[in-house]
Amino acid sequence: MPPKQTRAWQRMLSGRRLDLLDPSPLDIEVEDIAHGLAFVARWNGQTLGDWPYSVAEHSLLVEEIFARANPGIAARWRLAALLHDAPEYVIGDMISPVKAAVGPDYKAMDERLAAAVHIRFGIPVDLPAPIRKEIKRADKVSAWLEAVQIAGFTRAEAGRLFGVPDPALARGLTIKLRAPVEARAEFVARHADLMAACQ
Repeated sequence: MPPKQTRAWQRMLSGRRLDLLDPSPLDIEVEDIAHGLAFVARWNGQTLGDWPYSVAEHSLLVEEIFARANPGIAARWRLAALLHDAPEYVIGDMISPVKAAVGPDYKAMDERLAAAVHIRFGIPVDLPAPIRKEIKRADKVSAWLEAVQIAGFTRAEAGRLFGVPDPALARGLTIKLRAPVEARAEFVARHADLMAACQ
């Protein structure tokens, strides 16, 4: 008798069954992404406040910083910034030290899921290097803001780990802590706006 296969799919609230090892773009729904990300805590939940700081909130902030850093940039690249952590709606958010310990399997799964998300929403699987670089820059600014505002890091420590952000990119940005239902709704609405702007 052949060995029993381990289940590799997850049932989504939309009713889709997403194969984590071979994800299909047809099984990706923005409502599932938004719901999952709104319930995934950044910093392993080690943040101040009455609500966890979610990956959905982080994604909205990264897209805002990306747009600040690149005025007038095409909506499709802003959409890529919004969706930069989309795979975490099914595989969770691991802090960098854990990702390093898990090794290449996590990275490979993340890349397969990201490719399916990109195809689903009309974004190139392989982003142009300058766009990847700018999204990473916005991600680091967001990490710095989160570190100093809600994760208990000193400014010096955050600067060493994430780099000191350009003041123009960080000015006036305050981390939002709110119920997952609110973060989910804003993520879906922002995604809809950017998809419409891509037409």
